[in-house]
Amino acid sequence: MTSPTDLARRTFAAFSVHNFRLYFGGQVVSVSGAWMQRVAQSWLVLELTGSGAAVGALTAVQFLPILLLAPRGGLIADRMDKRRLLYVTQSLASLIALTLGVLVLTDVVELWMVFALALALGLVGSVDNPTRNSFVMEMVGRSKLANAVALNSVLVNSARVVGPAVGGLLIVTVGIGWCFVINSASYLVFIAAISLMRSDDIDRTKPEIKQRGQLRAALRYVSVHPVLRSTLVMSAVIGLFAYEFEVVLPLLARFTFGGGADTFGAMFAAMGIGAVMGGLFVATRGRTSPRAILIAAAALATTIAATAFAPNVWIAYAMLVMVGVSSSAFLTLSNSVLQLESSAQMRGRVVGLRATAILGARPIGAPVVGWIGEHLGPRWALGLGALATIAVAAWARTRMLDR
Repeated sequence: MTSPTDLARRTFAAFSVHNFRLYFGGQVVSVSGAWMQRVAQSWLVLELTGSGAAVGALTAVQFLPILLLAPRGGLIADRMDKRRLLYVTQSLASLIALTLGVLVLTDVVELWMVFALALALGLVGSVDNPTRNSFVMEMVGRSKLANAVALNSVLVNSARVVGPAVGGLLIVTVGIGWCFVINSASYLVFIAAISLMRSDDIDRTKPEIKQRGQLRAALRYVSVHPVLRSTLVMSAVIGLFAYEFEVVLPLLARFTFGGGADTFGAMFAAMGIGAVMGGLFVATRGRTSPRAILIAAAALATTIAATAFAPNVWIAYAMLVMVGVSSSAFLTLSNSVLQLESSAQMRGRVVGLRATAILGARPIGAPVVGWIGEHLGPRWALGLGALATIAVAAWARTRMLDR
C-alpha cells in the first residue's frame, strides 16, 4: 500500500529539480496574469461591440500567427538556446500588455487597437509556446518529463482559477485597464525566475544546424508515426471546435444565464478548479499512453455536452469543473506523449505542430463558434465541440490502438 509520503513524492517528483522549481514559480505568476488578460480582453471587446462574433474574431486574430508560424517557432527553438529565447519572448509580451493597459486607462482604446495588439501577442506566442514547452525536457530529463508536464498543467489551470477570478474582480472594481498592466508586470517575474537558474543543470539539446527543408522533414517524420499523427489530428479538431471557451463562456454567462463579468470569471474559475484536479491525477500516475489520451477525449466530449444541457448556472458551474478535469487530462497526456515519442532533434518542431493544432486551429474555429453562439445560442456552440471531440476520438482509436 502506497503511503501518503510516497504518494506526495511521486506526485511532485519534478520539484526535486532546482531549475524546474524556479520555472514553476515564475510561471505561477506569469500564467495567472496571462489568463487575467484573456478574460479582460474578451470582456473589453464585448463591451465595445456587444457582439459574440467580434469576440470570436479577436480570438482568431490572436491565434492566427500560431496557426501559420508555430512550426517555424519550434524550428527556431530547435536552433537556439531556449532559455535565452525566452528572455526575448517574455519581454515582448510584457511590453504588449503594458501598451494595451495604457490605452485603456487613458480612455483612447479603439477596437482596431485591441485587434492589433492581439495579433502582436500571437506573433510572440508562435515562438514562445514551443520554446517553453520543449524547454521542460532540458530541465528535468525523460524520467521526470511526464510528471513535469502534468505539474505544469496544474500550474496553468491553477492560473485559470486565479487569473479569471482576479480579472473579473478588477473589471468590476477598478476597471479593465489594470488587468493588462498587472499582466505586464507578471512577465517580469518569470524573467527573473529563469535568470536564477543553474546553467550547468540544463541539459541543452544540440542546436540544429540551419538548412533547407527542416519543416518538411518534421511533417514527414510525424506522418509516418501513427501515435504522433493521430494525437496531432485529435488536438487540431478539439482545438478547432471544443477549446473555444473564451468565446462561448462570455456568451453563456450573459445571454443564457443573464450574468456579468463576475459570472464569466466564475465559470473560468470552475474550469480551473477541475483542471487542477485533472493535472494532479495525471501527475500522481506518472505515466501516459495512447489509450489514456482516448479516454480523456471521450470524457471531455461527455462533460462539454452535459454543460450544454445545464438548466441553471449552478449546475453549469459543476459541469465546468468536470470539463476542467477532462480537458487538463487530455492536454497533459497528449503533450507528454508527443515529447516522449519524438526524437530530441525534432522535439521543438513537433511541439510547434502541437501548438498549431491546439491553438492555431482557433482562428478558424473561433469565428464559427462565435457565430453559432450568437445566432443559434451558446448551448449549440458547446454541443458542436462535444460532437467533434467524440467523433475524432472514435477515428483516432483505430489508428492508435490497432497498429
